[in-house]
Amino acid sequence: MVSKSPDRHTFQRDNYINRCKEKGEEPSDDYLDFWEKAIESDLRKFDDPASRINNMEYDLLTTDWILEKVRSSKVYAQNLYAAMCNREFQKRDLWPILKDQRWGCSWRYAGGIIADMRQHGDYVDWYCSGIKGGPSILPDGEEQEGIPGYVGEGMVTDEIEQDLSQLGWIVLEDKDN
Repeated sequence: MVSKSPDRHTFQRDNYINRCKEKGEEPSDDYLDFWEKAIESDLRKFDDPASRINNMEYDLLTTDWILEKVRSSKVYAQNLYAAMCNREFQKRDLWPILKDQRWGCSWRYAGGIIADMRQHGDYVDWYCSGIKGGPSILPDGEEQEGIPGYVGEGMVTDEIEQDLSQLGWIVLEDKDN
């Protein structure tokens, strides 16, 4: 069973509807249809067994022990989100390594994966959460404390690296560092 958030792909659609209501306008049917099609497509994306092969998203959304970790700890969920940002991964298997097949995703997509794993929310609940990982300076010069345990986008904690390895995935070296 693939883990899914009932709220996935609703953030932008719902905010658009609210903006239209505030302006006293009717929402565009084309725009609403676009999001309905996105939701339908997302629900069917793993129907083809070939789409599941060498796909870290599928492995994350269907592995009970890692789903439990993400659901039971926001810090762990954020750390997994951060690890997926600006990184590439490779299935620890002969053919994907020889063919240099890689898996990666955008920050927004990573946030959506975490929302699906937690079965709650949308990408925006995790997007840019790494800035909450440590003290930051606000525009007025005041320092704001971060959320303990949160890490910046692109950072891979030892626990996440070990868990992804157990899941059968290698975290590839960051080419920029």
